[in-house]
Amino acid sequence: MKKSRYLYAAGICLWFAQATLPIARGQEREAKAPEAKSPDKCDAATSKEESSVTEHSIKMGGQTIPYKATASTTLLKNEKGESTGLMYSAAYTRSDVKDLSTRPVAFLYNGGPGSATMWLHMGAFGPRRAHTLDGTFTPPAPYKLMDNPETLLDKTDLVFIDAMGTGYSHAICKAENKDFYGIDEDVEAFAQFIVTYLSRNDRWNSPKFLIGESYGTFRSAALGNYLQSRDTVHLNGIVLISSVLDLSSLTFAPGDDRPFIFYLPSYAATAWYHKLLKDRPADLPGFVEEARKYAQGDYASALFKGGQLSAGEKASVAKKVSYFTGLSEDYLIKADLRVNLSQFRAELQRSSRLTTGRIDARFTGYTYDLLEENAQGDPEGPAVGGAFTALINSYNHDELRFGKDKVYHNTSGAGGGSWNWVRKESGPRRFFPWRAKR
Repeated sequence: MKKSRYLYAAGICLWFAQATLPIARGQEREAKAPEAKSPDKCDAATSKEESSVTEHSIKMGGQTIPYKATASTTLLKNEKGESTGLMYSAAYTRSDVKDLSTRPVAFLYNGGPGSATMWLHMGAFGPRRAHTLDGTFTPPAPYKLMDNPETLLDKTDLVFIDAMGTGYSHAICKAENKDFYGIDEDVEAFAQFIVTYLSRNDRWNSPKFLIGESYGTFRSAALGNYLQSRDTVHLNGIVLISSVLDLSSLTFAPGDDRPFIFYLPSYAATAWYHKLLKDRPADLPGFVEEARKYAQGDYASALFKGGQLSAGEKASVAKKVSYFTGLSEDYLIKADLRVNLSQFRAELQRSSRLTTGRIDARFTGYTYDLLEENAQGDPEGPAVGGAFTALINSYNHDELRFGKDKVYHNTSGAGGGSWNWVRKESGPRRFFPWRAKR
């Protein structure tokens, strides 16, 4: 189990920083949310919150944990007091806790931007989990839903929040989903939701945590600051999953050698998993640590030498990088020792007519162009996407008893050019200062 987690984490790292592509968990998924069309009149029915409460239990570590599941939408308003959206969440709270100040509450979300939180919800930390096959295609329906032995519910209450335009979260009245597509716009919506949740559920004095994944780590950095400075909500901790707070360090921009250094350990873990190493060690963690030290040492020094690196030095480095990655020395020399993620995914299993997964590097798919320099598509999506989509909808409808008249949207399509990357504040707090504010 620990080894599987380790490999999955490496796969997530490979996915997160795909060069030049929009960072969007689930961006290639189906069930993209249509742009919300606001009615001319904003009546009570349009802005009405919905809620469903059900009772459940799960066996963990020799104990039975009773918990309450609350699936609901929370009304959002702008500074003028006008209704702008309904934000969906699924909250799991332990039922036998008398003093809520002793019970932590964690707010969880995926990233994208533009991804629903079903991945953390149904694939990682929720009390129920989608059963899918590791590293291979999960057969079509019927799919299986199971209790999750790795849920965090034994440690903390869990509130899974879907970003606007995803899940059942949507704009209402005069607002549109795209009004929430931006760093600050997104943070303000999440902050308003969290403050409302704390008040309605008497959780102000509970230990409070944020748990974000991929772009969710960006969100957490800004959200934590916003909650503290604007709402005086002091957090007990922030958990960053698949984290990158400096996107430029992972985008393989011309002249920037840092991404090649940062990626080498993940390349090593991927090659190890697919058994493509000539001298494959038995100890994966030790091998990855060896790759990390080499990347930060001799490999970094070689890249930083640039044109001053001699032919002999280049050959020596190529041999060592080949040892870690399974790529041929000839290929590495032709690549000037620099292989970006898309090239690595295309080259690693080329001889077997396979391309390597982007979101999860354990997955492989067939390639139809053996001369293609860069990998196209991602085999992980077709392998598990159908199962997650079917199960999140049926779970919401049948077990949480919510949304039978709705469709759960895996993604909003908010990534890439439709996202406002410029902060409202000027100066270094802006993530991408070269982009114009829309």
